[in-house]
Amino acid sequence: MTDSLTETRLYLQRLGYDQAPPPTLATLRELQQRHTATFPFETISTLLRLPVPVDLPAVQRKLLHEGRGGYCYELNRAFLALLQQLRFDARGLTGRVVMGGPEDAMTARTHLLVLATIEDVRYIADVGFGGMVPTAPLRLDTEEEQATPHEPYRVTRRQDQYTLRAQVAGEWRALYVFDLQPQAEIDYIVGNWYVCTHPESPFLGQLRAARTGPGWRKALSNGSFAIHRHGQASQRHALPDAAAVIAVLQDQFGIQVPEHPDLRAAIDLRLQADALAAA
Repeated sequence: MTDSLTETRLYLQRLGYDQAPPPTLATLRELQQRHTATFPFETISTLLRLPVPVDLPAVQRKLLHEGRGGYCYELNRAFLALLQQLRFDARGLTGRVVMGGPEDAMTARTHLLVLATIEDVRYIADVGFGGMVPTAPLRLDTEEEQATPHEPYRVTRRQDQYTLRAQVAGEWRALYVFDLQPQAEIDYIVGNWYVCTHPESPFLGQLRAARTGPGWRKALSNGSFAIHRHGQASQRHALPDAAAVIAVLQDQFGIQVPEHPDLRAAIDLRLQADALAAA
């Protein structure tokens, strides 16, 4: 990466730290759990079909000053820069999302995650995978089940390709596949450009949000809001209009919703399209 954090102190304060913690596994665990609870995943910009800058000054401004969240190229970009600032041995990786489809699908490299090495042990850390984001770092070089504050996860390997899996409703579901190929700045720029502009991007014209907390996950998919609590049936709510969606973004996800002139119309249009598709 060509730039670095300029507001590390404020970033750490938002995560509940008065001073820089040491680059240990315990710190990485705590940082990842706090980050997914503090900075929500959200795609308001791609709903509005706006460009999403991923340079660090823009990401810091959005997360730390505008009261927003973001998606993987923003959240994991900032998280990686923070880890490097704290002197972790960390670098970025990119993956192909296969959640909801066949594992062998050759999807685009549209997901950014982090590889961290601590005392010669490699871990993947991810704070930007929406409603199924892992809330703890996961050891790379084992296929054993790994507990997190939420669901169990596994990392399986076939030759040079790794697959992240989560246990959902008793089943192991593949989320994304990745390898350890070094990534350059241009790889993040190209992947992010696809996500926020390509007609086949799953985020373009869509509204998604997610956040974690003690024993729960909250998720928004356009007009469908859900609260998932460990060991309990999920609570789902159909939101009738843009006003209800905006209230949920503010009250349930802690997002300072931008005052964009087209936002309410974009939400209502998305809700109408979903209603027609379901009819």
